[in-house]
Amino acid sequence: MSRLQTILAILAGGLCLADLGVALVTGGEPILMLAFFTLGALSLVRFRLKLPYWIDGLLAAFGAVALISILGAGQVQAAHFWFGLIALWAFAWLFVERLSAALRDKQVPETGFSLLVPVTFGLSLLVIWELVTRGANVPTVLLPPPSAIWQRIIVSLPILWADFQQTFLKAVLIGYALGCLSGFLVAILVDRSPFLKRGLLPIGNFVSALPIIGIAPILVMWFGFDWQSKAAVVVTMCFFPMLVNTVAGLNAAGPMERNLMQTYAAPYWTTLVKLRLPAAAPFIFNALKINSTLALIGAIVAEFFGTPIVGMGFRIATSVGRLAIDLVWAEIALAAVVGSAFYGVVALIERAVTFWHPSVRGGRT
Repeated sequence: MSRLQTILAILAGGLCLADLGVALVTGGEPILMLAFFTLGALSLVRFRLKLPYWIDGLLAAFGAVALISILGAGQVQAAHFWFGLIALWAFAWLFVERLSAALRDKQVPETGFSLLVPVTFGLSLLVIWELVTRGANVPTVLLPPPSAIWQRIIVSLPILWADFQQTFLKAVLIGYALGCLSGFLVAILVDRSPFLKRGLLPIGNFVSALPIIGIAPILVMWFGFDWQSKAAVVVTMCFFPMLVNTVAGLNAAGPMERNLMQTYAAPYWTTLVKLRLPAAAPFIFNALKINSTLALIGAIVAEFFGTPIVGMGFRIATSVGRLAIDLVWAEIALAAVVGSAFYGVVALIERAVTFWHPSVRGGRT
């Protein structure tokens, strides 16, 4: 075990021992689950035992079940509960550390197991969030527990679907396509014209620095309150990242390759299609991935400045005013899932198109 893993094991085992002692003194329940959790944890103190990494995940799961059952029984003693919570966090961290080390050392197959690390990390955050908010009686106006947010998602599916259609399917996708395509085409023109390269790129950097809250109200006044104005904001946000990255990518081809194309007397468009665009593909996909997140952010923020009675931004703004914070978090969760899925689709397309690139080939070895 590494030094960090040793420290985590000592921390978890010591806290579990303290947790069991407090539970026995105060009569906390359920004693059986806490005893099992603690006895298993104390085995990690004996560092000479080569316990498999999944033992840590199993102990963390038992700890989560024990603490959640304590909350359900309404028996939360300060030291008793918080000792167990910190031990749970330590075991989850130790499990992720040991699994990451096993993946790095090729002790476990990467297929399938590589997803276990982020999944465990995400689940640990959700469990700790739930335990802290409920155990400390945090007001739901400040921070609702994940269980309350999930219940709101279930009962608000029609509302969330309507907001998804208005914000993502209309404003985001249309604005994303128009912004990226126009930025790509203008980059081709800029590459052909030194005048545009010297004149347009500085303006692009200037426009990219403009705050979205400054241009969104103007575009809403120009294009109306429906999704068209939100798509215009998305176009503005996606245009210049695509322009700058594509121009940089078109200059990524090496001088040896360019001289070879000149030796073959290849015209500009042949050189562009067969050499320079493939070399620029990583830059273009980098812009596409950046824009996949900027587009959703731009559309949601633009809806704060005028929209029909539907949309993610509209729902967040009105729900905050009504103190429906669980609905606000439901919209945030929807935006996070949609944005992550959108980014993931673009990343998968990138891996399929740029399979020849060293970064992609290196990830497959």
